[in-house]
Amino acid sequence: MKHDELGKWGEAYALQYLLSQGYILRARNFKFNRMEIDLILTKERTLVVVEVKTRHSAEFGEPWRAVNWAKQKQLIRVANYYTKSVQWPYEVRFDVLSIVHNSNHTDLTHIQNAFSPRP
Repeated sequence: MKHDELGKWGEAYALQYLLSQGYILRARNFKFNRMEIDLILTKERTLVVVEVKTRHSAEFGEPWRAVNWAKQKQLIRVANYYTKSVQWPYEVRFDVLSIVHNSNHTDLTHIQNAFSPRP
């Protein structure tokens, strides 16, 4: 599986996992100024912004480690735009789903509240 195919597969896998956990999908691949949020969902009164990182192995580190401060800032900017555009009045949470998928196994790690906007 090529890199971009793996990424799309990982997003679909993550979405199915989240839906099975009671989340409701609001948007997929939401774009703003060439930046993108993979998944936007709700659970109860919380808007959950999800970044999905998928790799074939964790040999060079877990996939979630790729969500560095620069990526977090991008996600926060797009989430701010989204929440204003839909006038979201409740809590917003940032999660990361880290997936390692290869022919031997698939491991998914769901990190809730992976980061929050810094003041």
